[in-house]
Amino acid sequence: MPSMRTFVAAVAIAITGTAAVFAQAPRQVSLVITNGIVVTVDGASRVITPGAIAIDGADIVAVDAADNIRRQFRGRDTIDAGGQVVMPGLVNTHTHAPMVLFRGLADDLALEEWLTRYIFPAEAKTVSPEFVRAGTRLAVLEMIESGTTTYADMYYFEEEIAKETKAAGVRGVLGETIIQFPVADAKTPAEGLARAETFINAFRRDPLITPAVAPHAIYTNDSATLKAARALSMKYGVPTLIHMAETQTEAMTANERGSPTVVSYLDALGFLGPGVVAAHAVWVNDTDMALLKARGVGVSHNPESNMKLASGIAPVKAYLASNVAIGLGTDGAASNNDLDMFEAMRAASFLQKVATRDPTAVSAKTAVQMATIGGARALGMERQIGSLEAGKRADVIIVRMSAARQTPMYDPISHLVYVTRGDDVQTTIVNGKVLMRNRKVLTLDRAAILRDAKTWAGKVSAAVAR
Repeated sequence: MPSMRTFVAAVAIAITGTAAVFAQAPRQVSLVITNGIVVTVDGASRVITPGAIAIDGADIVAVDAADNIRRQFRGRDTIDAGGQVVMPGLVNTHTHAPMVLFRGLADDLALEEWLTRYIFPAEAKTVSPEFVRAGTRLAVLEMIESGTTTYADMYYFEEEIAKETKAAGVRGVLGETIIQFPVADAKTPAEGLARAETFINAFRRDPLITPAVAPHAIYTNDSATLKAARALSMKYGVPTLIHMAETQTEAMTANERGSPTVVSYLDALGFLGPGVVAAHAVWVNDTDMALLKARGVGVSHNPESNMKLASGIAPVKAYLASNVAIGLGTDGAASNNDLDMFEAMRAASFLQKVATRDPTAVSAKTAVQMATIGGARALGMERQIGSLEAGKRADVIIVRMSAARQTPMYDPISHLVYVTRGDDVQTTIVNGKVLMRNRKVLTLDRAAILRDAKTWAGKVSAAVAR
């Protein structure tokens, strides 16, 4: 018969062995993406091949080599991304989402003529909550299909945009537009500000929607309205979205108001500061860039819209050298004419190369950073999104690399910028939720959205013809 001491020792060994087995058991998580070319865009710019990501709920819990993730985690769902790039979801820092319904309505014009002769009149005749809902559904469908997981927007009836964006599962920084003249949802700036405050209170704690205030520009708002819009943003600690220094004509408006530049004019008003996102910021000088950096302003570079409207070329190389928080945007699809951030990356890189005569001006690596972590930083969201790192929200896209034009592939970063298109995106995930899998959008009725958009196109055509 064994002694009591021997028996106790045997039990202890058994317990210890059992504990070791449990300690080594993989942790169950909601989703594992494995076998991909993982482009992390983290501080070390790691590219892990083959790599994997463990996601639990809305969060990334680990990014590592596929074998390491396999040993540590078991997913209730698994996506095999073999041969594909896994990367952070793209961050579009400037849009007017419902304007997809004006796509191609007026082209080959300067900004002022395009706005005053075509867009503003068309909006006056057609924009309504129903129009905005239909346009937003079409826009977020396009964004999901092309890999945008977060977008910044300024338009009218922004609460309707927020509802549709949230229903589709996309992340949005959405600004209620404040403008001096009567528009579809507000007859006066005061009414617009009141609507913005109501909108902020309705969505300020939403996990996907960040409400914002969006004074349109200095040429469509007086100084009192600009100050009031910024004060409202600061009262609630929400972003301020504004068109800034987009054209030479806008710079002349600042001159007429006693300031040498648009940036100096807004700074004199006390407008600039953290949380301000400046769309375009083309017509700036070195002093302006230093001010934007010092005040913590984010910049949204929209190369395709700037080229198409002949607005000018933003000094992106100088912004990057100054460490200004700068991301990429598409602008609205009425002036671009799409929401494809892969095109924005390519255009941003090519435009700076030719403008500076420096082929290194915006490298492929820099363009990818601008479309992801750079955009997140411009929006003040770099702690939550923009890179694949443990603790961040699980905003992830999977991009195929098997098309004829993508073959062969020596460098995945180069391919993402110089050959890849939005329709190469296979899977889109936001906040840990799969919105599109193998090109099938799961949160929207694609056919119904396209039918609705075509119906609205007929209404727009009839309205502008009158």
